[in-house]
Amino acid sequence: MQTPAARRRPAGPTPPQPPPSSRSLDRHRKRKRHEPGASTHRARPGAPPLAAAGTRRLGTSAAPGPGRTAAMASAAVESFVTKQLDLLELERDAEVEERRSWQENVSLKELQSRGVCLLKLQVSSQRTGMYGRLLVTFEPRRCISAAVLPSNSFTSGDIVGLYEEDSQLATGILTRITQKLVTVAFDESHDFQLSLDREHSYRLLKLANDITYKRLKKTLITLKKYHSGPASSLTEVLFGGSDPSPASEIPPLTFYNATLDASQQEAVWFALSQKELAIIHGPPGTGKTTTVVEIILQAVKQGSKVLCCAPSNIAVDNLVEQLAQWKQRLLRLGHPARLLESVQQHSLDAVLARGDGTRIVADVRRDIDQVLAKSKKTQDKREKSNFRNEIKLLRKELKEREEAAMLESLVAANVVLATNTGASSDGPLKLLPDDHFDMVVIDECAQALEASCWIPLLKARKCVLAGDHKQLPPTIISHKAAQAGLSLSLMERLAEGHGARSVRMLSVQYRMHQAIARWASEALYQGQLTTHPSVAGHLLRDLPGVAATEETGVPLLLVDTAGCGLFELEDEDEQSKGNPGEVRLVSLHVQALVDAGVQAGDIAIITPYNLQVDLLRESLTHRHPELEIKSVDGFQGREKEAVILSFVRSNRKGEVGFLAENRRINVAVTRARRHVAIVCDSHTVNSHAFLKTLVDYFTEHGEVRTAFEYLDDIVPENYSREGAQGPGQAGAKPRGSATTARRAPGSRRPTGAALGRKKPGTAPLSSEAQPQPSLNGGGREGARRREGAEQFRAVIMEFVASEKTQLEFPASLDSQDRMWVHQIAEEYGLRHESAGEGKERFITVSKRVPPAPAAPAPPAGPGSKAPLCPEPPSPVQTEPPIGEQSSQGQPDLKALHLERLQRAGSQQEPRATGSGPRKLAEKKKKKEAEGPMTIDLPAGEDFDALVSAAIKADNTCGLAKCTASVVTLGQLCLHCGRRYCLGHHLPEIHGCGERARAHARQRISREGVLYAGSGTKDRSLDPAKRAQLQRRLDEKLDQLTGRRRGKRKETGK
Repeated sequence: MQTPAARRRPAGPTPPQPPPSSRSLDRHRKRKRHEPGASTHRARPGAPPLAAAGTRRLGTSAAPGPGRTAAMASAAVESFVTKQLDLLELERDAEVEERRSWQENVSLKELQSRGVCLLKLQVSSQRTGMYGRLLVTFEPRRCISAAVLPSNSFTSGDIVGLYEEDSQLATGILTRITQKLVTVAFDESHDFQLSLDREHSYRLLKLANDITYKRLKKTLITLKKYHSGPASSLTEVLFGGSDPSPASEIPPLTFYNATLDASQQEAVWFALSQKELAIIHGPPGTGKTTTVVEIILQAVKQGSKVLCCAPSNIAVDNLVEQLAQWKQRLLRLGHPARLLESVQQHSLDAVLARGDGTRIVADVRRDIDQVLAKSKKTQDKREKSNFRNEIKLLRKELKEREEAAMLESLVAANVVLATNTGASSDGPLKLLPDDHFDMVVIDECAQALEASCWIPLLKARKCVLAGDHKQLPPTIISHKAAQAGLSLSLMERLAEGHGARSVRMLSVQYRMHQAIARWASEALYQGQLTTHPSVAGHLLRDLPGVAATEETGVPLLLVDTAGCGLFELEDEDEQSKGNPGEVRLVSLHVQALVDAGVQAGDIAIITPYNLQVDLLRESLTHRHPELEIKSVDGFQGREKEAVILSFVRSNRKGEVGFLAENRRINVAVTRARRHVAIVCDSHTVNSHAFLKTLVDYFTEHGEVRTAFEYLDDIVPENYSREGAQGPGQAGAKPRGSATTARRAPGSRRPTGAALGRKKPGTAPLSSEAQPQPSLNGGGREGARRREGAEQFRAVIMEFVASEKTQLEFPASLDSQDRMWVHQIAEEYGLRHESAGEGKERFITVSKRVPPAPAAPAPPAGPGSKAPLCPEPPSPVQTEPPIGEQSSQGQPDLKALHLERLQRAGSQQEPRATGSGPRKLAEKKKKKEAEGPMTIDLPAGEDFDALVSAAIKADNTCGLAKCTASVVTLGQLCLHCGRRYCLGHHLPEIHGCGERARAHARQRISREGVLYAGSGTKDRSLDPAKRAQLQRRLDEKLDQLTGRRRGKRKETGK
């Protein structure tokens, strides 16, 4: 019987021979390159000097150098490999232990909070992707349209497991993830059905992958045994066995990209002229990738074959996109599911699908399937044996044809691109000879493990490393391995060891406003980073459709929360942290930018903690779906017009956690083009030297605001009152009047030269009343500020001692000075209000009218004229307002609540009504005409009015700023005795969280349950006591049984 393969062969091409040997492949490659039009540089007449130098070096690379240098390099390699293998083992153990603990001891909800699991997903769509792979898009199960994925660490290319309830359905590769959708690619071999019904719930779990570890280990062992080959000279240079060879002479270059600046052109020339090593140091925004692309194009033009790698798929795809614009013959290795759609046409699968042998390979696959089907039907042993032999031959033919097609595609490509681990010798590159590539380029080298860089480095005699070792290092799970040296990248090691001999830095940045770039240049790049004039002064207000407001007119903004009680929250498992107060401040600033016309898609919020990412997304995503909120690690390589940083950490101990990583802060700040806003507690972050330099820089060159200016927009219970009260004022409120120095976000404020004078400072002025250190800054500027504050104090004390009832401060004060006036006036029990707009804004301070006495006083004579304040009171002597604690007894909580409601009503933002600037001004004028807001409490003898006021207060929510009625729907708090609306009835929301937890602990210890209906207390006996009772019962039963037997015997007798 003639087999399908035999029937096809006579009409088809000649059957392929066994896979060619290395020599035959080399001859085939040389033969192809000597054909007309082929690109080569080996022994070709008229070759460029660089190619000739490469040929001479190839002939001597196998020869050992001086014995001493060779021995030094060999010892260094052996030491390096031994240490790296130990560190990789630690890293692998840490990863395995982390995955094991996830599956054994950690709940699914906890896994999701750690960012490695996505729960309660439903299928949004299914489709067949390239090459028959199933692409499934998942979304959160939702009751509302604004559902988003929680903060997570998933990235494109991750291996994930798909689960339904307790069973794993399949394993796939994550191809794309957004804030609302996640897409996973499954191979066509997976045979499972996913329901589109919203009742079905799925989950994705990030899986451990030991392929990378095995490749790294194999490469290190190969490096240890590597003594001859194309990279032998390079290895000696990289391990200090020999110095880099003198640069080659190259002809003048004609650049493909004519817009390259001088430092970029110098880097290109330097990379092409070096014989073993060239390092391109590219700080943020300097066009590093553009320079790398030019180097590759020039090398290809000189006849070189280039292997281009990077540690991540997205970095490789970025290079593919830029190289494709120059019509180069590219080949992208890797799983198509890990590639961007725009570059999939250059993938190996796509190139093979377009090749001539595709139909023959498909026929062979179909023949295998047919023979397999026949073998399952037959019962004859001889036929089964024949079918097995035929399948073996067909599979051998399939492998030969596929390898021949891949070899042809690889040889034809001028540039082969892959990730570092994707360039391993167990992939398609095993088909090429060892000396096929002339140059290896590794982009983003500072983010890669050094062991992974040696996978491509052993394939060429020369390397070009590009990146920035001042940004984030490789991600390491094991802290022990990181501290022992695993986090030290190849680029960082060589840049520090070789210095200017092998490094060229790109010095002109094209991204950031000069004020942003200057900090990075001075703090991390020795002042060598300059700003291109095209971006030196660009601001948000220069964008189309953006109004010129205070927020859009400044490149640097610091919102200081020190002394405001906006402390961090700590997650139960101590894995992440959040700060709700900073979330509110960030929300207000985002709204101010959006109101000014900035597109939400042009704004990024970066924070170092996943819990804070979740809190920010819950607060902002439903209002601004295009807003991008990510962690620092997920934003390297990106840029936005405006970046808002939330540092989260705010504690009395001054702990900053991994904010202490300088490179992390560098990445966060340098993502911005026109505007950076930092929300932080300066008292906490100043405990770290590098962070203090950042705060000091923003203080000197940017605008500084305190959270006090936003406090009317924040729930007052979040404010720590001991941080702003005077000595002896146990119940003093942080703000004394409804119209204080608080400025609505988006309103105008003096800018220009005054911006450099603003200093962070929110602590009280009196040294006796400072629970936290002063935040005025140090040096001359801090002294000047303190002197100014004392001048304001002297003026106000003189006013208090006088008979005047009102004092006005000029409009020339800046925001910091106005804040001092407000704070000092509050300490002395005076009314204080701001009036006017922009540069016309001024402060009026007036004396409070003493409350009416309980009994009517005899009328004074017509000639009597007593002053309102006979003698200057001290802050301790100031009579507290109604509702605040006095020295004679406990405070009246109801009166305090009434006063808080009155103040909350008077402190509503003018813009909350939705009116424009004109209505806002009219409303302020109306307030000025009405005079200072007073608390309208009934007189002491008007008992009915007092009762009516109390009843009215009981009918509204007990939260200060909530006016919802609780007459019909409300819930009484068991801990404070107030009624709250359904939105604020939880104790954790309205401030009774600690008492609720104490009550819960007390109840569960006493009754064994948290609340009625939550189960019954376990009243089972102690096992030892139960065994004792069981023995006693058995003895009793034995005694009774013996008695019955004795009675039967007596009856029988």
